[in-house]
Amino acid sequence: MEQTDAVSITQIPADFDRWDDVLALIMRAFAAMDGVIDPPSSAHLLTADILRDKARRETGFVALKGDRIVGCLFALEKVTEFYVGKLAVAPDCQGQGVGRRLMQAAEDLARGRGKAAIELQTRIELTGNHAAFTHLGFHETERTAHEGYIRPTSITMRKALP
Repeated sequence: MEQTDAVSITQIPADFDRWDDVLALIMRAFAAMDGVIDPPSSAHLLTADILRDKARRETGFVALKGDRIVGCLFALEKVTEFYVGKLAVAPDCQGQGVGRRLMQAAEDLARGRGKAAIELQTRIELTGNHAAFTHLGFHETERTAHEGYIRPTSITMRKALP
């Protein structure tokens, strides 16, 4: 566990029971994308049960400010990298380093498992995210289209781990 500025980052334990809180956080954090990205975010398909199942297949992290969940991230182990998804930070905590610290936890996990990189996808329309991830050392590797779309809808970004 890491503690700075009253926010701690911790790996989600097997007996975690606050999935409704994580779901509410993701919905609040992703709400700003509504009407901006096309197609709509897959976050709208999430339920507490889906998140619980996701945590069984992936490594999850939460950021806690006291007892309040203010951030989360899930990392799926692949052959040579970890894929980072559902990075969410409470709107009132954005810009305070919570997302950066969650990404650092994912990097530490990947390094500890001998992975060469971490990878993520961000939507074409979310240029602020592109800049933030570039600032964290990611670079674009691919543009892809969601099913049924001809134009690119997502950017894949990768960060090599020394």
